[in-house]
Amino acid sequence: MIECVRKLAQAAKGDIKTLFEDDPARAEGFSVSCDGMLFDYSKTPIPPEGRRALLDWAEACGVASRRDAMFAGQAINETEGRAVLHTALRNLDGAPVLVEGRDVMPEIMGVLARMERFAADVRRGAFQGQGGAITDVVNIGIGGSHLGPEMATRALSPYHDGPRCHFVSNVDGADIADCLAGLDPETTLVIVASKSFATIETMTNAETARNWMAGAVKAPGAQFVALSTADDKVADFGIAPERVFGFADWVGGRYSMWGPIGLSIMIAIGPERFREMLKGAQAMDSHFRKAPLAENMPVLLALVGLWHHQGCGYPTRAVLPYDQRLGRLPAYFQQLEMESNGKRVNMAGEPLTVPSGPVVWGEPGTNGQHAFYQLIHQGTQVVPCEFMVAARGHEPDQAHHHVLLVANCLAQSEALMRGRSIEDARALMAEQGFTGKELERQAAHRVFPGNRPSTTLVYDKLTPHRLGQIVALYEHRVFVEGVMLGINSFDQWGVELGKVLAKEIEPVLESGDTTGKDGSTAQLVGFIRANRG
Repeated sequence: MIECVRKLAQAAKGDIKTLFEDDPARAEGFSVSCDGMLFDYSKTPIPPEGRRALLDWAEACGVASRRDAMFAGQAINETEGRAVLHTALRNLDGAPVLVEGRDVMPEIMGVLARMERFAADVRRGAFQGQGGAITDVVNIGIGGSHLGPEMATRALSPYHDGPRCHFVSNVDGADIADCLAGLDPETTLVIVASKSFATIETMTNAETARNWMAGAVKAPGAQFVALSTADDKVADFGIAPERVFGFADWVGGRYSMWGPIGLSIMIAIGPERFREMLKGAQAMDSHFRKAPLAENMPVLLALVGLWHHQGCGYPTRAVLPYDQRLGRLPAYFQQLEMESNGKRVNMAGEPLTVPSGPVVWGEPGTNGQHAFYQLIHQGTQVVPCEFMVAARGHEPDQAHHHVLLVANCLAQSEALMRGRSIEDARALMAEQGFTGKELERQAAHRVFPGNRPSTTLVYDKLTPHRLGQIVALYEHRVFVEGVMLGINSFDQWGVELGKVLAKEIEPVLESGDTTGKDGSTAQLVGFIRANRG
C-alpha cells in the first residue's frame, strides 16, 4: 500500500491551484469539522485518488481495530508489555476501563478528586507555606513532565487566577537559579514530577530547591509535592503521603499532563477549568473512536503527514500557531511526534523500509514570518506547514490586533500555494523602472515557486476545552501514523543510551581518567578539566 501512495504522491506534484480549478468544491470536500473546530487540508497536493489510497492503506493496517484495542486497555505497547491509557485520565464519565481484568477508573477518579481538593486548598489559602499563603509554584520535571504543564499553563494564561507558576527542567544550574531568584521560599510550593523519583535531572534540581528552601524554613519537605509512584523514595525526601499523587505505568510521560502531572495547570487555572480541558480531550477521543476514517480529523491529519513525508519525501514539518500563548506548542508537538515515531524498526524488530517520523519544528506567527518563512517560501526544500488560529482572541480592546494576526495567517497559506511567477516579477520590476538584464536579475530574486502545501486548523477561541481538543487531536494523529508505519509509538529506547553514558562520564570529569574513551571524548574532557577553574 505504501508504494502505491508513494507513486501517487510523486505523480501528483503538480500545481495545487489546479486542484481547485478542477474542483470548485475542493475546500469543502477536503475539510472536516469536529465540535467547533475546522481542519482544512485542501491546500495540499493530495488528489481524490490519493486520499482514497491513503484511506485504503489505513484500513489495510487495521487503524480502527488498533484504536479500539488501545481504548480497551490492551497492551499495545508491546516492547514494554503495557497498555496505553492516557485517554482514561480524561474519561470523565467514569465508564469502566479494564487492564488485565481490573477497572482502573475508580482509582483514576479518586486521584483526580484528591488533586482537586489540594489545588483548591492551595488556591484559597487553606494550604499555606511556612510564611503564609502560597504565592508561587515551581514545577520540576523534564520531558513530558515539564513540556506539557509549561505549554498548557502558558496557553491558558487568560484563565490564571491562582499562584504564579514557574517551570524548571534543565540540569544546567542556570535554569533553577534563574527560576528561584526573586521567589520567597516561605511562600513557594515545589512540585517534583518524576514517576520513579530517580530521574537524574529532576532529582538534582529537586535537591537544589530543597536546600534553597531549607535556608529559610524549618520543614522544607512540607512545601513539596511529589508526582510519583516511588513511595519509599518520596518519604525519604520528606514529603508526606497526602501530598503524593501517583499514576500508572500505562501513562507515558509525553501523554501525562491529563493526570497528576497536570497539577500545576490545575493550581493555576482551577479544578473546574482543568476539567474543561479534560472534556475537550474527551470530546476528541469520542470523535476519534466514532467518526468514519474518511471524516475522522486525527486520521486525516495523519494521512496528510504521511503523504508529505513518506509519499513526497519532504523531511520536515512546521507547526505554526498564530497565537503567542501557544509559543511552546511546537516544542510540545516536537517531543510528541519525534519521541513517539522516531524509530528505525517495526513492531517485529525488522528494519523499516520507509522513513519514520519527520523533523517537527516551528514558532508562533507572526514572529516566524520575519525569521524562517524566507526559507519556507523561497528555499530549495519544501516544508509542509500546519497553521492554526482562533477566530477571536482574549483581548476585546485589541480586536484590531487579532484581525491583523488572522489576516497574516490566511495570507501565508495562500502565498505558499499561489507563489509569484517570473512574469509577475518582471512586471513588478518594470513598474520600478528596471530594464534589460538588470530587470531579469531583479525579477529572479522576487519569484516565489508556490505550490507549497499547508493545512489550517481554525477554532473560535483558545479555551481550556479547545486546548484539550487540539492536544488530543495531535496525540491521536501520532498514534495513527505509528500504526500505519508498523512501529511502536509508545516506547522511547533512544532516550536511554545517552543517560547511561552520562553516568560513566561524570566520574571521568572528576578523575580525568579517560581510559577506554575515544580520542574525541578524551580531548573534550581534558579541555573542560583544564578550563573549569
